[in-house]
Amino acid sequence: MQLNHIDMPVSDLEGAVNYFEKGFGFERLPTPVPGMAILRGDGGFIVVLNQADQPVAYPPGFHIGFLQPSDEAVHAAYQRLAEAQLPLPAPPAVMYGVLAFYAEAPGGILIEVSHRG
Repeated sequence: MQLNHIDMPVSDLEGAVNYFEKGFGFERLPTPVPGMAILRGDGGFIVVLNQADQPVAYPPGFHIGFLQPSDEAVHAAYQRLAEAQLPLPAPPAVMYGVLAFYAEAPGGILIEVSHRG
């Protein structure tokens, strides 16, 4: 089986959509459902975001991860956030034996970008 999507509630739908589009190159797909955004990323992976009626609190440790093909690609992903003028997290560093950084999208979605060599 191959994981093909994740569906998450968010407290700031348009802010989260903007973050995934500008920071990670996702493309917003049409949807007839108000309060929902469907975003397609590289390789066809889909992120579905739904506007929550109340603040969202993800459990400690919950995050989504974007595995990169090289350390250079991790640095390039970080640079893309800077070029998009999005809030910058701590720069890439070796954590748990891999090069990674963690960013937070509006609404508290924690995102890991890493290369596992």
